[in-house]
Amino acid sequence: MKRQVVNAVLVLGIVLVSISLVGSLGELRLPGNHIGYRPEQPIAFSHRVHGGELAIPCLYCHSGAENSRTAGLPSASMCMNCHKFVTATLGAVREEERLAEEQDRAPETVVSTELQKLYDALGLDETLAVDPTKTPQPIEWMRVHKVPDFVAFDHRPHIAAKVACQNCHGPVERMDRLRQFSSLGMGWCVDCHRETGTKRRAGMPVSAPLDCATCHY
Repeated sequence: MKRQVVNAVLVLGIVLVSISLVGSLGELRLPGNHIGYRPEQPIAFSHRVHGGELAIPCLYCHSGAENSRTAGLPSASMCMNCHKFVTATLGAVREEERLAEEQDRAPETVVSTELQKLYDALGLDETLAVDPTKTPQPIEWMRVHKVPDFVAFDHRPHIAAKVACQNCHGPVERMDRLRQFSSLGMGWCVDCHRETGTKRRAGMPVSAPLDCATCHY
């Protein structure tokens, strides 16, 4: 009887471990394949608002994609091109105007919580002027898209070939929090190169190389 109990416990343990391993294997991905990865950012920047509702071109903020391997991130000072004037959502501004009218006073400047983080990072005061008592701090954005170190991906030829950003990054104009949309794996890239090699972009033939040295050099 005792041996039967021990055997039953061992079998149960093996079953539970197997189930655990199967679940873990389901989470294993090839290097760079983190589809759905969407880390929380230090500032809740919305691509849906900027790229979708406001239709700001991707290259306005990620201009490095035209001139370098990496697309890069816009500097905080570039954000101030707009956010020196836009300090909160239109809804919040309109609500303050309504309250000010009811209370017979001048409307106050409304600053959203997320934009205050931008101003703090730049060391600005309440008038958005440089505050000498504050030390500017870099915004520690979390990287979303990354290929392995042995892959030499270059944005420049893709931009020159008129490849839309959404081809690789998905519908970013509908994402409040950016996530990895495509696998970025070698097979995925090769399939795209094979398919693209038979098409034309912007009326021009495109030669998408399939040589290993194109990406591994």
